[in-house]
Amino acid sequence: MKILEVKNIDRLVEKVLPKTPQKNKRIVESILADVQKNGDRAVKKYEKKFDKASINSLRVTESEIGQAYEEVSDNQIEAIHKMAIFVTAREEILKDIKIPQKKYEDLASFEKMVYRKFVPIPSVGCYVPGGLARYPSSAVMSIVPAKVAGVKRVVVVSPPNQNGKIDPLTLVACYMCGANEIYKIGGAQAIGALAYGTKSIKKVNKIVGPGGSFVSIAKALVCDTVSIDMIAGPTELGIIADTSVDPNLIVNDLFSQAEHSKDTFCFVITTSRKLAEKINKIMNEKISQVSRSSIIKKSLSKNGFIAVCKKESDMITLANELAPEHLQIMTRTSKKLAAKIDNAGLILLGKRTPSAFTDYLLGTNHILPTSGFAKVRGGLSVLDFMKLKTEVRIPSDDSVRNVSSIMKELTDAEQLPNHYEAIRSRFE
Repeated sequence: MKILEVKNIDRLVEKVLPKTPQKNKRIVESILADVQKNGDRAVKKYEKKFDKASINSLRVTESEIGQAYEEVSDNQIEAIHKMAIFVTAREEILKDIKIPQKKYEDLASFEKMVYRKFVPIPSVGCYVPGGLARYPSSAVMSIVPAKVAGVKRVVVVSPPNQNGKIDPLTLVACYMCGANEIYKIGGAQAIGALAYGTKSIKKVNKIVGPGGSFVSIAKALVCDTVSIDMIAGPTELGIIADTSVDPNLIVNDLFSQAEHSKDTFCFVITTSRKLAEKINKIMNEKISQVSRSSIIKKSLSKNGFIAVCKKESDMITLANELAPEHLQIMTRTSKKLAAKIDNAGLILLGKRTPSAFTDYLLGTNHILPTSGFAKVRGGLSVLDFMKLKTEVRIPSDDSVRNVSSIMKELTDAEQLPNHYEAIRSRFE
């Protein structure tokens, strides 16, 4: 990994943040246009091209689900079940949170006029990645919050293998968590199908879930047609560390994140040049010995770096500007530093809390914002699958008559006299 001395934070951020190649954007635009025009035919064409899969029927059948159960172990099923329980518990707690309502004397007459509650959105499409690895965990993380919210139609899309089959454990996870429809498609073509609809796949109201570069580009491009949760991928890991931590732990954590894909964005921030050099030394010694080493090498050489800052405040500023998906803080004062971090999808404190742990257990969602989205939102939750429904009912003339003069001032100020007339004609 590159070791960079931090002199100008803004300049460094501009230099290290991954850029989306315009070529990739044009490719995705072409795929989406084709899917919008030609539907299933286009989807099948791109599955053949990118996943080498010849697919007759896009939807997974009951028979395929039954076969998937035969190909997985009881222990694997139990692990998925436990993960789903943890996620369900966290989401149920969040769903049931009651926000206390303050009483305002001036609003006494309006107290019973406005009624608000959260209701589920009608349908959602969950993208579950495949390709270089299997991700039944992502199925749990996207489907469970949707079901807790009460979404009636939960659709899953996931890339098939060359035999035209979804990974069996992923398929089992989708079924166990309550997916209503499952389709054997991935990539930008899957996002297009969910956004625009095809003969086989009815369009959804919202698309959620992580994915690679093409999936993220596609989600960004279709958001004028369908709602999306966030840009969630390629994955990111930032680590703030000092000399109190074993550099071997840092290297292991970098490897665990970088093995996802060659596009992973991983970095370390420290004030110790000595620590940076130790990390690099250990990494070079170990990298050829670990599984998926070719992916890890490409990822860390392409997007990885170690930033050496002059002082602690620079580390905090840099971390907030980079706004990574995961931010591990492994320092003597991790709690103190965490309190100053506003921009991270998930903050993990201490040497015992690697991002790999929270990818599966504890109930925290591993579908998290990337590409700077952590500056404006957190991870996926039950709230992403609900909307605020507001009803207004004015019970009597007296309820509003006492504020009509205020309405007159406001409508006159905005030169919208008919607004006031609509009110006056009812209550005066």
